[in-house]
Amino acid sequence: MKEREEKNSGRKKKVRKKSRTTEFSITIVLCCLVAVLTVKGISLQQKVNANASRLSSLDSQIEEEKQRTDDITALKEYMQTDEYIEKTAREKLGMVKDNEILFKESQSK
Repeated sequence: MKEREEKNSGRKKKVRKKSRTTEFSITIVLCCLVAVLTVKGISLQQKVNANASRLSSLDSQIEEEKQRTDDITALKEYMQTDEYIEKTAREKLGMVKDNEILFKESQSK
């Protein structure tokens, strides 16, 4: 009987050592996983922040381009008016209306 008990207690010690080693190994693996996930999470958060600032910048560029498009459209409409044609003819071509008198300033030194 004593021999069996001694053998069983020896087996129990071996099982306990294996159990502790296994638990320690699992704990280390879990700690490594947590560390890796934490690092990846931080990295992804930085990417999210960078993309958010980029998105904000792109939104402001879109607004600027919309304003520019509106300005171009307004200029296009203005260029089709008689007022613009008359102004251009006067300034660039030196044309005048019928019965209009022009006075030039003399250059005095």
